Amino acid sequence: MSANELTLDDLAEWLRRFATIIDENKRYLTDLDSAIGDADHGANMARGTAAVVTTLDQANSIDALLKKTGMTLVSTVGGTAGPLYGTMFMKMGMATGQVMTLTPEEFGKALRAGIEGLIARGKTELEDKTMIDALLPAIDAFDAAIDEGASLHDAVESAQEASAAGRDATIPMVARKGRASYLGERSAGHLDPGAASATYLWDALTDVVKA
Repeated sequence: MSANELTLDDLAEWLRRFATIIDENKRYLTDLDSAIGDADHGANMARGTAAVVTTLDQANSIDALLKKTGMTLVSTVGGTAGPLYGTMFMKMGMATGQVMTLTPEEFGKALRAGIEGLIARGKTELEDKTMIDALLPAIDAFDAAIDEGASLHDAVESAQEASAAGRDATIPMVARKGRASYLGERSAGHLDPGAASATYLWDALTDVVKA
């Protein structure tokens, strides 16, 4: 990886690292989900991301990698997380084209397309206490940093920080979407598990760009 691009191999490594972090934290994610959901987010995400890892060597372009990732997540992750994460990666793939590298600007454009697809699929917005609360501030921070001339490394770190802040901001929120919304006011005081897993995308990418 150069300082100014992400290659197919970099993105494959991003997804491998994401799967590893999910597996390392699957019990934590399930504990979060047990408080306000179905107590299966960690197990579901671990199963889905492990399945993704088995497909990574099959892709010969970035769009193929991302689309296959999305389709695999849809078919292997239970609950609402599969369709949402799957939609995000498929929309990312549709936004890239058959290329082998992405500039930071191109990556940001693709990820924003993915997040917008996820929002449309889930009919959710900021402060609904969902993964959007971690994803949208992160891509905003990433794009702002790139626009200001930051390096890829620094832009990813800015996004990582914004994602973590967005995740933590879900604690006092009352859920307006998903299983947690059934709890009403009782959903306040708990960290959203989807927002927690979404931050791992940026933790994984930070590891890749540092390496």
